Amino acid sequence: MSTAAIAALTAILLVGIASTVIGIVGHRARRTSDFLVASRNVGAGANAGAISGEYLSAASFLGIAGLVLSDGVDALWYPVGFTAGYLSLLLFVAAPLRRSGAYTVPDFAEVRLRSRGLRLVCTAFVLVIGWLYLLPQLQGAGLTVATVTGLPAWTGELGAGIVIVLSVMFGGMRSATFVQAFQYWLKLTAVTLPVIVALVYFLGSGHTYDRPAPPSFPERTTVDVHTGVTLQAGQDVTFTAAGRIDGRDVAPTEPQTWTAGSRHVVGEGTDLTFPAGSAVPVVAGGPVADDEWLLPLSGADPHQLLGIYSLIIATFLGTMGLPHVLVRFYTNPDGRAARRSAVYVLAMIGVFYLLVTLLGALSRFYTPQLLVGGQTDAAVLLLPTAVLGSGTAGAVLGGIVAAGAWAAFLSTSSGLVVSLAGVLSTDVLRGKRLSNFRFATVLAGAAPVALALGVTQLDFTETVALAFAVAASTFCPLLVLGVWWRGLTAKGAIAGVLAGGILAAGAVGVSLAGIAGTGVLGVLLYRPAIVSVPVAFATMIVVSVLTARERPTDVDAVMLRLHAPERLGLSRDAVSGRDRAELDEPAPDERAAGPA
Repeated sequence: MSTAAIAALTAILLVGIASTVIGIVGHRARRTSDFLVASRNVGAGANAGAISGEYLSAASFLGIAGLVLSDGVDALWYPVGFTAGYLSLLLFVAAPLRRSGAYTVPDFAEVRLRSRGLRLVCTAFVLVIGWLYLLPQLQGAGLTVATVTGLPAWTGELGAGIVIVLSVMFGGMRSATFVQAFQYWLKLTAVTLPVIVALVYFLGSGHTYDRPAPPSFPERTTVDVHTGVTLQAGQDVTFTAAGRIDGRDVAPTEPQTWTAGSRHVVGEGTDLTFPAGSAVPVVAGGPVADDEWLLPLSGADPHQLLGIYSLIIATFLGTMGLPHVLVRFYTNPDGRAARRSAVYVLAMIGVFYLLVTLLGALSRFYTPQLLVGGQTDAAVLLLPTAVLGSGTAGAVLGGIVAAGAWAAFLSTSSGLVVSLAGVLSTDVLRGKRLSNFRFATVLAGAAPVALALGVTQLDFTETVALAFAVAASTFCPLLVLGVWWRGLTAKGAIAGVLAGGILAAGAVGVSLAGIAGTGVLGVLLYRPAIVSVPVAFATMIVVSVLTARERPTDVDAVMLRLHAPERLGLSRDAVSGRDRAELDEPAPDERAAGPA
């Protein structure tokens, strides 16, 4: 194993150990309320660090840079949308959600509309969104391990799953808060250092992106095409290959020449070897030359603008529907602290996205070979050794980046597992004792681990965008109308969540199956939010108007609680006195231990 691989593996193990120790020992959950909402005493600053830590996932750490590398400025809608989503959450739901006193999204639905049926529907979609979001996190862990150490991807997926389940099972939300805050600053360090180093080298190279030519290989490079791909040549290029090109077998003794503008189908497992200085062919449909890469709407898809509008809707509105993000605002002591947390998060994630965007741009110069095989998600991981070489300096910097990548997967995944375990224990296992939450944690983590081990590698950012589309089509309308419109009824909410959720989830299933097709229909299946979100809102409103007589009798009191300042004393936890006693009762093994 090389020095770089040893350094990366060591860094990954240290992050895993530190996260597990903090989760299990540092802030162990002794009550169920610790597990769910950290006893509602997390300050704005600490909560902002934890929110930023869990929000900046595999899509943020690896996927954004990979998309910038391949798509250029068109990829900037992702970080813009992911950041602006918190502005929507801040304006519309952060403070009222905290004042509701709920522990989970289904809790809020029942508090607002007094419907067991609506609660069960919300529970189902929490699981769908959470597991869909967890899948790319675990696969990102596998990709990181495979890229930097050469070990099989499944070892990273399984290892990450074990660390997440152990840290959450014994620590819950209280430990997750401190673990995620620690992991945010680790991730920020892991992107800041390579940006500084790569910028110093880049500014001294005299290179520019504003030129009508594709990137070139800085040295002789062999690219292993793992999955079949169609490549487009921006300039004439001559190279050797071993494998299958355009439906025929080729051997290394037979030089291949592609002319500018030509497209060629390269089979799975083919090795392409390019001499130094050769122009880099790119995956067909993306910008070929650097000056095209700098221009918006430079792709070949005539319906690209429709996809962008749908992406904007999904990311701007989907954040307020993500269960692991919403549960964070239940941990603040009051609505004012919830609003402050959201403001701090805007600044913290904004800085992070600026840095990963720079990493993506620099990767086009230092790791252009990723454009050939389509493995652009690995750009951040390979950049340190591409800039500094495989010596000690490159190995150390690569290890820091690998540690940051694992921190991204662990922090997001732990938040997701906490929210999923809370819903599973209260609505599926039907109990609020601490032992139920620990068993639910195992269930919440086992399902996505099994799925990650069984499906092929997915594009992280694209998969997360699909989860945002489902969240925007279900919980966003429910929360916005539930908080701001007294006319919402349970039947209207159920109809709207089902209409938007079935449309979005159905489109997600078709997209992940690879049968979305092309044209307008293909874009809408791949980016369903532009249809599913308006349908969800319209359905909720229309059905609620038709069932206006079924509005809850206490709607005015509930709306007052959501919007009145905490100093009036109207806010309270959304559980009965009997349930509260059960929530605060220590587990049997903790009674014997006495107070902490």
